[in-house]
Amino acid sequence: MKKNIIVFSSAILLVAVLVAFRFTGGVLPIGSSLPKADVTMKEISNEDISMKDALRKNGLLVMFTCNTCPYVIKNQERTKAICKYALRNDIGVILLNSNEGEREGGNSLGAMQQYAKEQKYEWYYVVDKNNEIADAFGANRTPENFLFNKDLKLVYHGAIDDNPTDAANVGRQHLKEAMNDLLAGKEVSLKESRSVGCVIKRK
Repeated sequence: MKKNIIVFSSAILLVAVLVAFRFTGGVLPIGSSLPKADVTMKEISNEDISMKDALRKNGLLVMFTCNTCPYVIKNQERTKAICKYALRNDIGVILLNSNEGEREGGNSLGAMQQYAKEQKYEWYYVVDKNNEIADAFGANRTPENFLFNKDLKLVYHGAIDDNPTDAANVGRQHLKEAMNDLLAGKEVSLKESRSVGCVIKRK
């Protein structure tokens, strides 16, 4: 009996490790091409939009986010500021909600539409059905950012800035600095940072 319990426990542990590996390993490396660029997703306008549709002449910001994560809500003003900055500089913006595990609740299309209206979003906000894009990127957090240049090569991955819990004490705006380097035709000085936020709720 004891041996069976050990074997059973080991099997559970193995499954847990495999699941964790699937969703925490294999993050898209810097320099990678934009994956799933032509996959269409339902946008809050009820149109079908791909990431390539959101591309502008200087690149594309892909942000994984949602309506319900406390970190997203706390960072909302910073999110809006960086998205507006991107658009002003001809960098396209698309926000993806990959919370399939909570799609019938606060992350439904209807809830997304209401949230975007309240926040006065001026950019695409889409449903990532079955986590297809999040899985392709290896994205795990909300918010989590991926910045691509005009050739759709990844130049930055990570957080908006270095203090997601306290806007008053931000020392460096990582994503903005990456955009500035991109716009100046320079290599991005800080290519990766740690995203802090809620785990994407996969099924």
